[in-house]
Amino acid sequence: MMPYMRGNGACRPIYITSGRYLRKSSSRIYLSIYLFMALLGSLIGAGPAAASVVRQMRQAQRADGPASVLAIGTANPANCVRQEEYADYYFRVTHTEHLTKLNSKLNRICQRSAIKKRYFYHDEELLQHHPEFMDRTLPSLDARMDIAATAVPELAAAAARKAMAEWGRSPAEITHLVVTTYTGAHMPGVDLRLASLLGLDPSVRRTMLYMNGCSSGSAALRVAKDIAENNRGARVLVACAELALIHFRAPDEAHIDTIILQALFGDGAGAVIVGAEPDGSVERPVFEMVAASQSVIPESNHAAVGRLTEHGLVFNPSFEMPGLILENIEQSMANALGPLGLSGCWNDLFWAVHPGGRAILDSVEAGLRLESKKLEASRHVLSEYGNMSGSTVIFVLDEIRRHEQALPGMGVLLGLGPGVTVETMVLRATHS
Repeated sequence: MMPYMRGNGACRPIYITSGRYLRKSSSRIYLSIYLFMALLGSLIGAGPAAASVVRQMRQAQRADGPASVLAIGTANPANCVRQEEYADYYFRVTHTEHLTKLNSKLNRICQRSAIKKRYFYHDEELLQHHPEFMDRTLPSLDARMDIAATAVPELAAAAARKAMAEWGRSPAEITHLVVTTYTGAHMPGVDLRLASLLGLDPSVRRTMLYMNGCSSGSAALRVAKDIAENNRGARVLVACAELALIHFRAPDEAHIDTIILQALFGDGAGAVIVGAEPDGSVERPVFEMVAASQSVIPESNHAAVGRLTEHGLVFNPSFEMPGLILENIEQSMANALGPLGLSGCWNDLFWAVHPGGRAILDSVEAGLRLESKKLEASRHVLSEYGNMSGSTVIFVLDEIRRHEQALPGMGVLLGLGPGVTVETMVLRATHS
């Protein structure tokens, strides 16, 4: 680091060495600090020139170009259950095989779900040790939180390591960490545990997002974009991880919505490294992050409601949600993309849409009059993994970039979550 002394009207750096050398890759960060301190020295006593100096200081901190997606990683637990087998599996592990009508109903939902398989952290052995997860009369939040405290950061770390391996730089060069989950809530949180698992520098600046639901991955990427563009040289690691264990429970004839959740959700983690002004000798940008926005569909705050209780996360998705999206998605996109001159030509763009379920994707496709091929990546991820909440859209980005050469230049990442919140990010495929 470089302490500063003021003398003869200017700040000058004093270099201190203690057996460690300044990393070459961090030179831009140190240059920014140097400029900042030099300008600060000029500001002291500057009087009328103060405003101009502050503007220069602010400009020196900002990156010169837009943020980019530099690397992507994904991960899932080992336990895989085929969707055609899930209904019998679920009623067996919850010891409710006598509820034959509900079993048949869940089986029909699974058949119509467009999901082939899902991955779960929990398995039969874990559930046998926690009967409270099945019994609605017993509190279970503490046990769920205890499991999440280690399982969530470990799953996030698996995805992050893949992203960092693709990125090709040292973990110590990650300057910011943005983590999102609704699987548990701890202090210190998943972010600190994840930073430790990855060997990030103790000075990494952490941001923790809780309870953003299915739009959380898109929200975290929006936050990362803002950080990267306003902190010259920043490299932001985004990590999103969820476990369906937080809302796993036995079926109940009085709570039909329970089996709907059991038919859709799976476990997964996604990680993305974001930065502006890529180092061409090492970094290979995948997408430029052109613009980001967030809006709420009017009068829809009842459509996806959840809360943490002594029985875990109780989530109540409304049957109205697909209809609300169908009726409002085009106006939401026009508001977000219109200022960029992209409104209306929806089939000229590529689409990375959060696959919240088959009905959600059908509503987006119909509402925007998209060609069926436009949501192929989202439907593929839904088929192979189910709905992994906020991390799912990162899987979709990963799937899309595998076919990058066939993409049009501009596209949209679309997150849909409680609110109903619409997270929109305009991307540019870097091959264009």
